[in-house]
Amino acid sequence: MDGTKPIKVGGIEVPAEERTPLVDRLLRVIEEQQAEIRALRDEINRLKGLPSRPTIRPSTLNAPHPDPKHKKKRRGKRPGSAKRQKTGELIIHETVPVPLEGLPEGTRQNGYEDFVIQDLKLEAHNVCYRRLRYLLPDGNSRTAPLPAHVRGHFGADLRSYVLYQHHQNGVTQPLIREELLDLGIDISTGQIDRLLTEGHEAFHEEKDALLPAAREVSNYFQTDDTGARHLGKNAYTTVITNPLFASFTTTASKSRVNFLKLLRAPHEEYVWNEDALSYAKSQPQELSLELRARLACAVREGTRIISSEKAWERQLVAWKVRGDEARRIITEAALFGTLMHYEMYVGQPLVSDDAGQFKISGLMHALCWLHAERSIRKLVPLSPREGKAIDDVRDAVWKYYQRLRAYRQTPTARRKAALERDFDRLFRRRTGFRDLNEALRRIHQKRDDLLLVLVRPEIPLHNNLSESDIREWAKKRKISAGTRSELGRRCRDTFISLKKTCRKLGVSFWRYLQDRIRGSHEILALPELMRQAAQDT
Repeated sequence: MDGTKPIKVGGIEVPAEERTPLVDRLLRVIEEQQAEIRALRDEINRLKGLPSRPTIRPSTLNAPHPDPKHKKKRRGKRPGSAKRQKTGELIIHETVPVPLEGLPEGTRQNGYEDFVIQDLKLEAHNVCYRRLRYLLPDGNSRTAPLPAHVRGHFGADLRSYVLYQHHQNGVTQPLIREELLDLGIDISTGQIDRLLTEGHEAFHEEKDALLPAAREVSNYFQTDDTGARHLGKNAYTTVITNPLFASFTTTASKSRVNFLKLLRAPHEEYVWNEDALSYAKSQPQELSLELRARLACAVREGTRIISSEKAWERQLVAWKVRGDEARRIITEAALFGTLMHYEMYVGQPLVSDDAGQFKISGLMHALCWLHAERSIRKLVPLSPREGKAIDDVRDAVWKYYQRLRAYRQTPTARRKAALERDFDRLFRRRTGFRDLNEALRRIHQKRDDLLLVLVRPEIPLHNNLSESDIREWAKKRKISAGTRSELGRRCRDTFISLKKTCRKLGVSFWRYLQDRIRGSHEILALPELMRQAAQDT
């Protein structure tokens, strides 16, 4: 700061004669704090989805005009330098020479100038394969077979287009048919339905391989669920995701048992071992002493692997497990035993919004900070004093959140200790507002989940990714009335999983569909692309 000139801070002008070294130091502190406050407010607005504070540049009307002789050089390209060719990377399918008429005699061509237009051809392209028939010497006849790539009466590009329109663009089956009829394609609604649902086993296999491949290369997973309609009943779609992939599965339940079944894929076994027994003992619900003894005895006999759902039901009967609650606990335990038996999710936290089905004892769990803060924001004050208490706490929470973000960039032991200490101070404070105190107490109970980032700085502080992934599925739900068959449900889950994974890996979903349906396989399998992407990061 120049000590000879007055300075204006916070709307107050400090004369030069009143500026001492101490005053200058305090002014610098005020400036830094104001900048930090502005940054925090902008971040709060961003997280709320509100517009940030606009950048208002000072008026230049009264500013002195610079001497033309001392103008600053323009940044960017030099005068006369070549412009970037926006169409330089395009594939040119057709080149049409454009001559100039009426030129005088003696004129000769001196180069050319290209003008590229981008266009799209949407038209029917019907191919008739004339299968030649031959009469053999023995009197029998033989007809030439169809080429290997021909499957039915609809070509690969048409099949790809139907899948792309439905799963990428959300176009309904009747509208797809109307569109194709306009283009000259003779097709029925039933044929479109078959194109969307039948003959996609290779796609299903590639989708089922996403989660196992992700377990090999991922540091963490995020998850969320939303409602769905299937067979005319309420169902639920769960997404397991991270920056490399997304896997959607629709089921009739969103219980913890259901979530554990999704996590163990592709395995279908129930494993009773030491890990399963420990899980059962850790649950708050009490099991009878007799049942505990039978379960412990089974462990002493060695690890027991039950191969199927029906076999597990028989095992529960053999153990004399009665009551829905006891069956739930022991089933959860066996599924957890499966995860541990196959060493799944060892050291890979699950980030969620704190829904009960995602919190699994024995697995690392990280809680979304935005959902934690939401419990404070939802409080309804009954007086100005209570409203101010909420605002003060929320400001403190967001300041703490910014410190966590900074820690993720440069984690240190000193910062970690300070954040742990300040977390307790923040969420153990007493405000004079009983509901607010209770909300803070509940957040403090989730301390380990909220502060897992201090141990694992690579995990995100929020669950926005999974919410964004499943939000796109919810848009499709508004268009469609739901699925009416198991095949339709499986196809919907498969293609939205493949579409989202393609997008995250930088693969064109349209090119991917064409590649797979044509059978060219020039695009690597998505699990392999995930492994390559993980190595590059």
